[in-house]
Amino acid sequence: MRPITLAAALVLGTCLTTPLAAQDAPANQEIAPMELTFERVFASPSLDGPAPRKAKLSPDGRYLTLLRNRDTDRERYDLWAFDRQTGQWSMLVDSEKLGSGRELSEDEKMQRERARVGGLKGIIDYEWTSNGKAVLVPLDGDLYLAGLEGEVQQVTDTEETELNPALSPRGTYLSFVRDRQLWTGKVLGDAAPVTPQEGGDIRWGEAEFVAQEEMARLTGYWWAPDESRIAVERFDESMVGVVTRAAIGATGTRVYDQRYPVAGSVNAVVELYLMDPDGGNRVKVDLGPEIDIYLARVDWAPDGRSLYVQRQNRLQTVLDVLKVDPATGSSEILFTERAAVADYWINLSDNYRWLEDGSLVWWSERDGFGHLYHLANGKWRQVTHGNWVVTKLVGVNQETGRVFFEGTKDDVLATQVYSVDLSDPASVALLTDRAFANTATMDKKGTSLLVTRSNDDSPPQSYLADSDGNRAAWIEQNALDANHPYAPFVASHRPTRYGTIDAEDGTPLYWEMVTPQMEAGKRYPVFFYHYGGPGPQVVNKGWNGALRQAIVDKGYIWFALDNRGSAHRGVAFEQPIHRAMGGVEVRDQKAGAQYLKSLPFVDPDKIAIDGWSYGGYMTLKQLQADPGLYAAGISGAPVTKWELYDTHYTERYMGTPQADAEAYATASVVPDATKITDPLLILHGMADDNVVFENATAVIAEMQGANVPFEMMLYPGYTHRVTGEQISPHRYNTVFRFLQSHGITPPE
Repeated sequence: MRPITLAAALVLGTCLTTPLAAQDAPANQEIAPMELTFERVFASPSLDGPAPRKAKLSPDGRYLTLLRNRDTDRERYDLWAFDRQTGQWSMLVDSEKLGSGRELSEDEKMQRERARVGGLKGIIDYEWTSNGKAVLVPLDGDLYLAGLEGEVQQVTDTEETELNPALSPRGTYLSFVRDRQLWTGKVLGDAAPVTPQEGGDIRWGEAEFVAQEEMARLTGYWWAPDESRIAVERFDESMVGVVTRAAIGATGTRVYDQRYPVAGSVNAVVELYLMDPDGGNRVKVDLGPEIDIYLARVDWAPDGRSLYVQRQNRLQTVLDVLKVDPATGSSEILFTERAAVADYWINLSDNYRWLEDGSLVWWSERDGFGHLYHLANGKWRQVTHGNWVVTKLVGVNQETGRVFFEGTKDDVLATQVYSVDLSDPASVALLTDRAFANTATMDKKGTSLLVTRSNDDSPPQSYLADSDGNRAAWIEQNALDANHPYAPFVASHRPTRYGTIDAEDGTPLYWEMVTPQMEAGKRYPVFFYHYGGPGPQVVNKGWNGALRQAIVDKGYIWFALDNRGSAHRGVAFEQPIHRAMGGVEVRDQKAGAQYLKSLPFVDPDKIAIDGWSYGGYMTLKQLQADPGLYAAGISGAPVTKWELYDTHYTERYMGTPQADAEAYATASVVPDATKITDPLLILHGMADDNVVFENATAVIAEMQGANVPFEMMLYPGYTHRVTGEQISPHRYNTVFRFLQSHGITPPE
């Protein structure tokens, strides 16, 4: 369950900015506060300023390309290029002028949902040609080549969608998936299928559902560096159970029989084959005798002589790295990664890199914290150490031997970018400003950094830097000046406060709070947001968007707390949810509520909780566990029975319903649904293909059958992502009308 964030994700943002208090107005001129509405929060232009995505450097390093959203439509992205020699920006592809506007295929829609970009329009991805002369652009189901002078050539023109398009490493071939087959061909020539067509339940070149949804693996084929071979996934989901999903829309209902492997059920059978670019010399990769496994990751060695496959067992406690012969498909176990401690699982990661000398930089939690290790000549050496975590491997400069990464070494709430010498890792160099939370990407050679930074008072800003972290050029300046979209609301912007409280075992739990302008002697209601599930870290020191400021403008205190089970605190912090979902998280959030009730400016009778997805599940569990503790709860798209959620996510933490029936029964919200006595609002998209609508109907039916009151808002045609310029404000206006109807209002 990769989460739906509270506000739109900030993938790559912008700029050099002064603190919000320092503005361009004359010294003695006061700026009247302007109330921020939900309508404005979700309108265009975005109040965060520009939000570029997918920044990449051309192979020769001259051009920086990125996807930039429009002032008039924050969800539509066009392709732009920055010439580092001339310092000039130009639009390479105007998505509105070039695109056909035709409806995407159901397969592409679902793949975009898996990638959490279902709400975006225009261009969502692109790829440079190996010679740096053009860019491959998928748009509205077809493929285009865009030149640097603005010329655009259409490559495909079909009714079907070309999924997972890619250019081969040397630029000779174009490949894509069409109608469940892998196709290849010369870039401007005719493509042909190189795998057989075997019916609706067998697909080549695609990632199966759980790989896309839970394993962050969105493709199912991989080119060898010399283009001599392709590794191609084949999966058969004919044995996977069918969920009949009624996508109930405003003017009709479409019914889909979706292959959805619920916890404890049969997964798709996944195989891996190696073949020539034309499909010839096809051999099957030996993945071992056990077929009930997960194909986690596939990578070619830099010299193309070996294929490396990460094979995860069904229990997700063992990860074998296989070394495969590309000619025969035979394999051997190179090494095995095991769960760090008993009652734990292996978190999959993309934080590894095969190097040209045959060695490997690898991320592991084997010492209890996520750190980098180096495997060379059969021997391991730990590169980073300490009670903090490496959150991302950013890049490796193989000429200098330096490794670049993000981590929490200096502040668990604000990641920084660091580098370390692989041969002498005793000293870690900080490359970013600790006044900001920072993320980064790099070019393939590890010579240039693309840094994105923000803090509570500064929207995201991005810049190019050298390998020492020295800024070379701004990508987006996004200054909070009088022309910035957020400028009218700066005067009412409220700062974020941070602190900790102790969990029942003494573990410190971080919280964040934003308060309105308060009057002495008055008590204020609290909008207590939570996610609660494994993975996301809600409390952080980066820019968190305008939504919470709009809530604070309404006179509410914003509050959030990261409970045990969430990420970036190490194995011991995550482990307590093992076979016990809905337990420790609920108690930790309760500690947050009790802390709030102790504050003299908080109205103890007006603490409302809100969450989506796992957070929606948490709302129901919290109301069941502690009637009367909260004034009301909002439950968005909740999982209500873990037997209804997918295998890879659920079994990682809960085991199977067959082997761990008691844990599943305890974690379910359905048996105790009638114990909910506090006001409850349930929201759900009626076409949800992730947390299927049956989750909502299960708890709804239980409460109706016992004559237990609750309120509900359903969104016809919407999936797990109930967002949009009009839908998002409707959702939050609904929430606050609900709170007002139950007297959860600010003081007069």
